[in-house]
Amino acid sequence: MARKSLVKGMWSTDDIRQLRKLFPNHATAEVASNLGRPTEAVKKKASRMGLKKARRYMKSLGRS
Repeated sequence: MARKSLVKGMWSTDDIRQLRKLFPNHATAEVASNLGRPTEAVKKKASRMGLKKARRYMKSLGRS
């Protein structure tokens, strides 16, 4: 998927939609790769949006 040229730090509506969809059940690095953004940027945006990893996903990692 070709990335649009955005002003640094700007998140498009599509990026936010993808983040909401993918973040709870996928590795953060995987989500970052999919969005073409640094992992830390994805962590920060997800935190600011109040997104959390799903319990089932965390349990699959051996965390509760």
